[in-house]
Amino acid sequence: MRTEKSDLVIVYHRQPYEEVEENGKVVRRENKSPNGIVPTLKSFFGHVDQGAWIAWKEAENPNEPDFERVIKISDAYGDYRVSRLPLSADQVRSFYHVTSKEALWPVLHAFRERYNYDPVDWPTFREVNYAFAQAAAQEASDNATIWIHDYNLWLVPEYLRQMKPDAKIGFFHHTPFPGPDTFNILPWRQEIIGSLLKCDVVGFHIARFAQNFAAVCESLFDIEAVQHTPVELVDEVVRPALTELKTPKTIKYDGRDVQVVATPVGIDVGYIEDRVNDPETAQLEKRIREELNGKRLLLSVSRTDYTKGGAELLYAFERLLERRPELHGTLRLMLVSVAANRGMAVYDQVQQEIEGLAGRINARFAEFDWQPVHLMSTPIPFKELAAFYRQADVCWITPLADGLNLVPKEFVTTRDDVDGALVLSEFAGVSVELPQAVLCNPFSARSMDHAIDQALDMPPEERRLRMKAMREVTRRHTITDWADDLREAIANDAPPQMSEKQSEFV
Repeated sequence: MRTEKSDLVIVYHRQPYEEVEENGKVVRRENKSPNGIVPTLKSFFGHVDQGAWIAWKEAENPNEPDFERVIKISDAYGDYRVSRLPLSADQVRSFYHVTSKEALWPVLHAFRERYNYDPVDWPTFREVNYAFAQAAAQEASDNATIWIHDYNLWLVPEYLRQMKPDAKIGFFHHTPFPGPDTFNILPWRQEIIGSLLKCDVVGFHIARFAQNFAAVCESLFDIEAVQHTPVELVDEVVRPALTELKTPKTIKYDGRDVQVVATPVGIDVGYIEDRVNDPETAQLEKRIREELNGKRLLLSVSRTDYTKGGAELLYAFERLLERRPELHGTLRLMLVSVAANRGMAVYDQVQQEIEGLAGRINARFAEFDWQPVHLMSTPIPFKELAAFYRQADVCWITPLADGLNLVPKEFVTTRDDVDGALVLSEFAGVSVELPQAVLCNPFSARSMDHAIDQALDMPPEERRLRMKAMREVTRRHTITDWADDLREAIANDAPPQMSEKQSEFV
């Protein structure tokens, strides 16, 4: 099957489809995520004659997995191969749940107090990264483009550069990237950064994370030079906490130029608009309006993670009800908090805290015909979520730290009525793109209280002006534009000049 090598190899932890069991058989389905990360990455295959995708799949016996390691896929995106790397349950636990989630994740999000070095088995992390690199090298032609995604594959570039010295290697971070004072807590810092410096392109959502990466590089290696380019701000007056006035575009090290790209992931605007215009969505909206019965809806959607600030949001809602008794019976908070990593104690604790707070608020304030908090812990189909977005008076997204967060973009894209208010944390990367939101500091009770009051009391004309501006930004840089930025960066020998639309928000 693999007589022809691939010109493009995508290395990502997820398989490029969903596996479900039907009538005792495993069936592959297209991913339904409206954010479109997987479909967008697959769209890259339309630009090459042969492509491949590397992912992992758990196997009881990795040496003799009960599935084909390499399969051929033909779909709307073209013909490509998927190489499934068999990992044992112990490897998955060590590589993903322990090292990635207990050691790397808290450092990336600057939660030093949650960093846990003791249980890390770094040799297993290396082993898994080497296996990913080996699988990619087996699929790649000598001059292939290889795109690696996210922090749990940090060591893959180092191994790949040894195996495929002439390949073009790109790496994109979907998380925040901290500065040296935080990142250098990691005892493997030099190994990690040394690997990333073997890339041709390293990408981040926003300039702050790119700046932090350059600073970490300079703290650990004798960097020859860092070239910067200025950032054009969306708003010269409102500058969110993650704003930067310049961004690195090239790091010169060991005789090589490493391009640094700051380009935030967009959303599939067409997909969302199709869902909004679906008659079924209109029926769902009608049902929601009837259930609300004139009450105002506050909507928050996130994963159950300590970085997402779910508890802080509930405390703010409790203070709102204490502070403004006239709101009792007139509004409802719908909090969608979905577990991302089941069975991990740290996330179970977060879920228990959120459930406890929601229960306490309802016990304190509920009336015969009014329950103030509606907590949902299971995913909502996007068609239904779109209906809730369109009926929400306020979308309330206040993570303590976030690489980007696409929920605000989904919310404003659904609002073709140009109404609704967005309350947004300054520590979500998307705040740099959407400073027209009501920005707040989720570490400050006073800031959270002021923001939700401002959103609830905002005059209709101000809501429309803010929403119109946010919708324009979201439509100007879609997920297709993000993909084009990455393709342009790795296709060029020199760093590309930022387009006008890109420079406006990085």
